Amino acid sequence: MKIIISPAKSLDFESKAPTSLFTQPRFLEQSETLNKKLKTLSKKKLSDLMKISDDLAQLNYDRNQTWQTPFTSENAKQAIYSFTGAVFQGIDATTLSEEKIPLLQNNLRILSGMYGLLKPLDLIQPYRLEMGTRLKVGSTENLYKFWNNDLANSLNEELKEGELLINLASSEYFKALPKKTLKVPMITPVFKDFKNGEYKTIMTYAKMARGYMVRYILDNNVETIEDLKGFNIENYRFSEDMSTGNELVFTR
Repeated sequence: MKIIISPAKSLDFESKAPTSLFTQPRFLEQSETLNKKLKTLSKKKLSDLMKISDDLAQLNYDRNQTWQTPFTSENAKQAIYSFTGAVFQGIDATTLSEEKIPLLQNNLRILSGMYGLLKPLDLIQPYRLEMGTRLKVGSTENLYKFWNNDLANSLNEELKEGELLINLASSEYFKALPKKTLKVPMITPVFKDFKNGEYKTIMTYAKMARGYMVRYILDNNVETIEDLKGFNIENYRFSEDMSTGNELVFTR
């Protein structure tokens, strides 16, 4: 099984990771190319490009200038322990038992505008570069064209025939993996809450639920779609009536 999630803008490079194990990002050479471009951008251009405040522009300008290879455990940190957004709060990787780390490393992939496709233990340095950013690099006008089919091809190399591919990424990020290029169908869990007389996707809750789903898969050694339907964290339940095709809807 492979699970795809989005990264987070919020990062933690202060606390120590609970393991000394780490790997190197597969697309680090491409990341260096992106960083060379980012280093040329002023704080004003970063602010305009990313639509961020002056303070955030300053922070990320400094990050871009100090970003450097090679990555080591001294100047970088494992991705799964660096991102701190809602999805990663739901996964709560710091409390994952040590024997589950190989499963985490094998099953989970994190899409990233800067790093392409990350394994959980891949080292990263602080950055901000959302996949939807219209950053022109060389002859490519945005990050989707920069990454082209590289990420899908990389994922296809890992996927076995008939293996489950679970999409828990946002639409912005999953667009970097065109469905027609993937060699197996994807299963997309959708989380809806009952509000004002109808079921709606409330993004704050949906992001947490995506993380809970990852943790559920790891804790319960989920291997089949039927296993996936058993997800019941935070009162979510599988809805047979609302689910269609490869979209599994969970409601509460």
